[in-house]
Amino acid sequence: MKQGFLVPVYRHAVTAGKLTEKLAVFGLPIILIDDGNGQEDKALLEEIAVKTPGIILVRLEKNSGKGSAMLKGFQKAEQLGITHVLQIDADGQHEIERVSFFLEESAKHPDKIICGFPEYDKTAPKSRVIGRKISNFWAAVTTLSGELKDVLCGFRVYPVLPSLKIISNPLVNKRMGIDAEMLVRLYWKKVYPVFYPVKITYPKDGFSNFRMFRDNVHISWTFTRLCVGMLIRFPLLFVLSIQRRNKKI
Repeated sequence: MKQGFLVPVYRHAVTAGKLTEKLAVFGLPIILIDDGNGQEDKALLEEIAVKTPGIILVRLEKNSGKGSAMLKGFQKAEQLGITHVLQIDADGQHEIERVSFFLEESAKHPDKIICGFPEYDKTAPKSRVIGRKISNFWAAVTTLSGELKDVLCGFRVYPVLPSLKIISNPLVNKRMGIDAEMLVRLYWKKVYPVFYPVKITYPKDGFSNFRMFRDNVHISWTFTRLCVGMLIRFPLLFVLSIQRRNKKI
């Protein structure tokens, strides 16, 4: 088992620099994905890669979405022989103190995906909290299971090979729907999630790349396709849900 970090970056080069400084103390490879940033952020990411030990900077020529950045990251991880990556967003919202615990849990359960379950403070926008609940409902529908407690939190330890097989599919969403689609499709492949709490804070001077209309359309379309996939797999998912439920009982 060889672990590493995967950090997609678009317009968050400043916070990515602070984040990678904290991740560097673990002595693991840090795959930093430049998702088609502007010249200022691009130059800053180059500076970060030079001064921070363990960083592998991967570039996309134009902004292609979080899913495309993750695809490049998984491909680079496979080339480096990395078997598991902790993907963490570059915007500084996640509780960095949970990194050690998540890496340890992944080492204990290498066949599973270790997922963050968000614990919000008062800074969380209500629209995002409500939208998350809706996404979680549709995730339960598409898996016939309540095991996917949260499908949008970008703090996860992915097993590289099964994740790469899924995200390499050209039909898989390559933008904001990627977090939900990856978790559902991994579940279909019997790569099951384990959830642990992660505190989420929205910094006062921070900003989000989430665009309410555009990205909700992407997420809605993602779940529409997943519902079709669920109907095709319904007999197998139904049997699986019974087996999983009986196993827990």
